[in-house]
Amino acid sequence: MITAAIVLFNNDFEILNKTINSFLNIKLDKKLFLIDNSKNTQVKDIFSSSEIEYVFVGKNIGFGRAHNLILDRIHSDFHLILNPDVEFSPDVIPILIDQLKKKATVSFITPKVIYPNKNSQYVCRKHPTLFNLINRNLNFNKRLVLKNQYRDRDLNKPFYPDFIHGCFMLFKTKDFKNLKGFDSRYFLYMEDADLCRKIDKSGKKILYYPEVEIIHQHQKGSSKSIKLFFYHLSSAFKYFLKWGI
Repeated sequence: MITAAIVLFNNDFEILNKTINSFLNIKLDKKLFLIDNSKNTQVKDIFSSSEIEYVFVGKNIGFGRAHNLILDRIHSDFHLILNPDVEFSPDVIPILIDQLKKKATVSFITPKVIYPNKNSQYVCRKHPTLFNLINRNLNFNKRLVLKNQYRDRDLNKPFYPDFIHGCFMLFKTKDFKNLKGFDSRYFLYMEDADLCRKIDKSGKKILYYPEVEIIHQHQKGSSKSIKLFFYHLSSAFKYFLKWGI
């Protein structure tokens, strides 16, 4: 049994439809939670299925807090944290589940992530530091930026990075619940980095498995919107206050 959760907020329905169908097309016993932070229930009327449970929030409570709303409703072996702008073939999840079953110390697994134009997204990172965050935005030391993204190694082979950006995180459900989900103090951004630190602290690992791939639109919102930039800044402040710089 696998469950998945997508947090919604005024999404593009055409892109969302591809994401939902990608999950519903897998040949497993499954359930998809649509957690809607939008102000209306339009999504409920458009996406209706016996394998979908719609959760209407009615206001934007943030990414992590919305995912945590269903913690007590997840009754599965595996749970997928899924962005609403991701597309993948039906065989991806069974392959990843098979890898998770083989590795007792791994909490979640992520495949190779590419843009629609087939270029790679570098989702693996070292644990964030204040210096690296500033350097990534100002790009005064490009070599360090690339090293922080593990670009100095062969990214076509599986490995255990410190942190993986959370557009597609396939968890062992018991591990996700033991972690008590996301830290809800982050409204948006850094909650995935924080979760990876909690996994590291628990003695478990995360696995990057590039032998299968998914497509992610990846809008890079914080670089385009002042409001989202300040959300990112606020989350970074909370992260470094909690984990150190």
